[in-house]
Amino acid sequence: MINQCFIEQPTTRKILQDVTSVCTECYRTLKEGEKTYYDMEHYRYLCEECARRLCEEKLERERDIMRYEEETAETPSLFR
Repeated sequence: MINQCFIEQPTTRKILQDVTSVCTECYRTLKEGEKTYYDMEHYRYLCEECARRLCEEKLERERDIMRYEEETAETPSLFR
């Protein structure tokens, strides 16, 4: 599920040195070799826990939008 929202990659020494050494959501220190997730929409690196939570929130928002669109869609009427 997370891979639908973010790009999974291992935390490398280069990422830690040149980009970030913390999750940009919770500021937890990232460790070399652990899974990190890159958010291409907001250009940031996330730890697995934050990526999972944010992906679930995003998918829930999308489901809410779809439900709303279905509920508000015009139904055919014989009186038009």
